Amino acid sequence: MTTLDIKLSLPEPLAAEAARLGLLEPENLRALLADAVRTRRLARLAEARARIAAAGITPLSMEEIEAEIAADRAEQRATRG
Repeated sequence: MTTLDIKLSLPEPLAAEAARLGLLEPENLRALLADAVRTRRLARLAEARARIAAAGITPLSMEEIEAEIAADRAEQRATRG
């Protein structure tokens, strides 16, 4: 686990309300950050899907994906020698 010291400048009403709700406690900050990361990842995935659909690219089947992964792993093994 990584330890970070974070300093925030918040308007007093927001800081007071966040503290009253327990949002400034380490566990709650971790949960807020995890939710934000998950939300942004999902948004990026949705954007990528939209770009793929707009480009008319046919999605790969699960078998094609597995074959690509196997081929990449085989290539990595071969280059490591």
